[in-house]
Amino acid sequence: MKNRRALPFIALTLVLVLALGVGLSTAATSTISQDEIKKIVETTTDKEKIQSPLLDVAKTAMESVVGVNNYQSRGSGNFGFDFNFGFGYRNPQPFDNSPRIRGTGSGVVVSPYGHVLTNQHVVDGGEKLTVTFGDKELDATLISSDKDLDLAVLLVPGLELPAAPMGDSDALQIGEYAVVIGNPLGTRFERSVTLGVVSSVARTFTSSGRDRFGLRTNNENQMIQVDAAISSGNSGGGMFNTLGQLQGVPTLKFDSNFFTQTSVDNIGMCIPINVAKPMIKAALEQYDALDVADVAAQNKAAADETAPATNPNTPRMGVRILTLPGTYLPVAQGILPQGAYVSEVDPKSPAEAAGMQPGDIIVEASGEVIQNADQLVSIISRQKADDTVSIKVYRVPGLDGVLEDAEKIAELEKGEYIDLSVTLRIIENAAGN
Repeated sequence: MKNRRALPFIALTLVLVLALGVGLSTAATSTISQDEIKKIVETTTDKEKIQSPLLDVAKTAMESVVGVNNYQSRGSGNFGFDFNFGFGYRNPQPFDNSPRIRGTGSGVVVSPYGHVLTNQHVVDGGEKLTVTFGDKELDATLISSDKDLDLAVLLVPGLELPAAPMGDSDALQIGEYAVVIGNPLGTRFERSVTLGVVSSVARTFTSSGRDRFGLRTNNENQMIQVDAAISSGNSGGGMFNTLGQLQGVPTLKFDSNFFTQTSVDNIGMCIPINVAKPMIKAALEQYDALDVADVAAQNKAAADETAPATNPNTPRMGVRILTLPGTYLPVAQGILPQGAYVSEVDPKSPAEAAGMQPGDIIVEASGEVIQNADQLVSIISRQKADDTVSIKVYRVPGLDGVLEDAEKIAELEKGEYIDLSVTLRIIENAAGN
């Protein structure tokens, strides 16, 4: 009887022992072994097995894409405005005349000789232009530009990057891949690759363009529409096909600001490469390897000649001038051209004798388009007494005295271009140019 009474206690004890044993066993296997961790974490990827038609494009085409920097002096503005396009920079020192980066864009190397294709609006108004890639920055010379097409060709001596092969944009097909490579927001996102498709191969785009002096004109161009991401700073970069061929130049995108209360996504426009080929061909035809060093030297000399001459023996026109910058509202709207504004004409001066008047805007001197006052000063300072300089001005009746009133300027009648011949001479006690 005593043994029978003890059986339940013995059974309970066995159950407790078994349960405890199970618990100990479970506790012993609750951690993960190092072998298991290595199996989960220490993985590899065989890159050779990754299949994508875009890999070779990204690896090769991006080596031909560069950044383009536009340097300008704030002091040339005199209105407190700042140059800004795409991705722009603001100068926190408003009275510092030294050239600083006012904006950046992108470009594509199109020849083994250092020719770079970009947008004209990327280089517009630049006193100094450079291209960047990695940690390098090289001086660039503007060879040709066309505001109507929004294209420009730079020459960069010493640029040792592969040239992108050009395709035939007339062979583009709706639905094929469009690979866009550029520098959105500057060097921080250098050579970013975005992907989309060609949405249209011939989208008629009417825009308000400018003549060679900045006056507004209406342009109608055929554009390639893509849905690849095009951000500020991508302008001038490359749109490539899956063969790695340059097929277009990204130039603008639509966003919700274009249409009131309308949402717009993934509409970008690229200039067909076939449109740029004549300009590139002309740049190659005029290339002379022996002259490259001279071109670079001239470019540097022009950049150094930005301060007004103080030599009393320097001939002058006898005018006071200031710059109408690209960001001055009437210039930005194309109502007035960019150039050197004549605020005063000295009595009995060469300028007065030639018929120049206060309110005239000097847009060309000695065949060179004038984009700022310092550029004009540089041209005049290289002349001798009794030299005759051809000057083209844009004259708007009533402009003198209302320059700071944009509304009044918009109400003035359209002006006209006038050609003048100014015979320079030395003017004693001259304070102007």
